[in-house]
Amino acid sequence: MNLKSVLSKETISLHLKGTTKTEIISELLDILVAANKIPDRASALTAIMEREEKMSTGMKHGIAIPHGKSASIHDLVACIGISDAPVEFEALDQQPCRIFIMTLSPIEKTGPHLQFLAEISLLFKSSEKRAEMLTAATPEAILRILSE
Repeated sequence: MNLKSVLSKETISLHLKGTTKTEIISELLDILVAANKIPDRASALTAIMEREEKMSTGMKHGIAIPHGKSASIHDLVACIGISDAPVEFEALDQQPCRIFIMTLSPIEKTGPHLQFLAEISLLFKSSEKRAEMLTAATPEAILRILSE
């Protein structure tokens, strides 16, 4: 999967303001709404929060990947947000997160969703890439980092 086919400069925010998990998720959804990627914010929020209740999507190394499946989504959509301050996200390593990657996909399609998550998880095994993302000055720089 080519991450650039799912992400664009309109779906990347470098300065998330939220200070809680709920605020970050809301802000990420706002990015997708503003980019006309999701038609029904309420059902998307429900899908993300239901998934989050099962188990936190806070991973390791300061990364969280809130995701869900919704009947209102017809193709995989995603966005990235970087927070200037660490946010508690109940991560696996008990550390706060600063890099947030949200994805929503159709209920009936599992392939693209799993492929996207696998690709993202490979990228973030690199401490150099994580550091570059945290200091990126533009959404275009994030896209470049992801495509290297």
